[in-house]
Amino acid sequence: MRHKVAGRGLARNTKQRKALFRCLVISLITHLKIETTTAKAKEARKIAEKIITLGKKGDLHSRRLALASIPDQTAINKLFNEIAPKISRSSGYLRLLPTRNRVGDNASMAVLEFVDYEKLQNKEEKEKVEATKEKRREKQEAVKGLPTSEDA
Repeated sequence: MRHKVAGRGLARNTKQRKALFRCLVISLITHLKIETTTAKAKEARKIAEKIITLGKKGDLHSRRLALASIPDQTAINKLFNEIAPKISRSSGYLRLLPTRNRVGDNASMAVLEFVDYEKLQNKEEKEKVEATKEKRREKQEAVKGLPTSEDA
């Protein structure tokens, strides 16, 4: 019986689970958006929301508390200097969007992203995304323009 046992075990021991959540939160802060299983995303969201709240406070004590749970200096610097000042809401910083079922094991996948994702993106990242979209459009147009075997 699992009375009063909160959280998901995810078939890992405590150290592996904590390391997994740290890595997920670091990736989320670095890339502003990650795709993972729904269960992992729900658990990572709990930790990330608390770290983002510390980032909004912005004082030295909050920075040290954040570094204690997420020991990655570059991610914490990005959170405190770039991301947290742009967030205007008091809570609910992240959204969970269900996407698909994974091909190999049919696990439900979800995207965990900041609610203000568009506002948080840098100009360079936006230009990079636009360039990628443009390349895809060009490839699709090139494929449409190729003669098919029926035309020959």
